[in-house]
Amino acid sequence: MKVENFTLPSFGEVVRPANEKTRTSFGDVLKDSINKVVELEKEADKEVEKLARMENTDVQTTMIAIEKADLSFQMMMQIRNKIISAYEEIMRMQV
Repeated sequence: MKVENFTLPSFGEVVRPANEKTRTSFGDVLKDSINKVVELEKEADKEVEKLARMENTDVQTTMIAIEKADLSFQMMMQIRNKIISAYEEIMRMQV
């Protein structure tokens, strides 16, 4: 059985149209990353539905889609935790 490679979405890459400014804000990067996680979760849901309707008998494809969505969600949560921790640390600083 051949196993295909897959890559998780890069969370630092923001795709912008050519006519927009080249500088990206931190908020735009976060929004784009969250959208990628949502897309992976929707893809996993579709694979589960296909498997349930017996349109797809390949359990491996479904499990890979679920794991991709799970890993990207866990990564997003860890990034969120680090951002909150950094914010709390900044708020504790005395000026």
